[in-house]
Amino acid sequence: MLDDFFIRALLAGVGLALVTGPLGCFVVWRRMAYFGDTMAHSALLGVALALVLEINLMIGVFLVAALASLALLVLERRGALSTDALLGILSHSTLALGLVMVAFMTWVRVDLMGFLFGDILAVSRLDIAIVYGGGAAVLALLVLLWRPLLAATVNADIARAEGLNPERSRLIFMLLMAAVIAIAMKIVGILLITALLIIPAATARRFANGPEMMAVLAGAIGAASVVAGLGGSLRFDTPSGPSIVVAALALFVLSLVRLPLPRHGETAPPTEERS
Repeated sequence: MLDDFFIRALLAGVGLALVTGPLGCFVVWRRMAYFGDTMAHSALLGVALALVLEINLMIGVFLVAALASLALLVLERRGALSTDALLGILSHSTLALGLVMVAFMTWVRVDLMGFLFGDILAVSRLDIAIVYGGGAAVLALLVLLWRPLLAATVNADIARAEGLNPERSRLIFMLLMAAVIAIAMKIVGILLITALLIIPAATARRFANGPEMMAVLAGAIGAASVVAGLGGSLRFDTPSGPSIVVAALALFVLSLVRLPLPRHGETAPPTEERS
């Protein structure tokens, strides 16, 4: 079965969507979309450093994304600039540095389009194993962190008073984001990973009656977007990664047609806080 490139692409895409869906819920609740863009943009610098140091690309992307997260936390504590300004500086500077470094590496043939938009149709059995193995580890840690992350999302001060250490939970969440971006880079690319994190979660929010249900629905909607996007890509000969995002967008637009009426005893999603 895995000899079929299309089946391999489906397996990899669905596996990734099942991870990005629940993770994306916290991105939406915490209004961290710009942070997701910053992490994704830093991935190209990670690729360039991995090529220079001759290490695995995923390791390079993870290390640079993790360092960008730590840099953000340190600069936030200094209080010199707003979080939005810091994210803008980190996002564009890491992307620009990555592009400049790639331009200097004339001895290496770098497929920039592949890194920017992914190539899900070229995934191998090893890639599928990494997606499901790494994805399972990310989800397991997310389940362990669910309560402190949820409490910190609702009110960081109350979470701190309950001894849940929201700062540590936030740091671990950022590292989980870095890991997912490293895994997703080859599949949907640097520029599209944020869309896969945000759009299914935003769609699920229209129908969920609680945080846990929203996380499950976001994963299911992301998986449906992968199936529909790859099907459309095969039928109309369009780029696979962007086609998946377009399918996710179509599902979101459909969700706007009619907002379900609140049901008795419905639990509202957490109150959003600005990261």
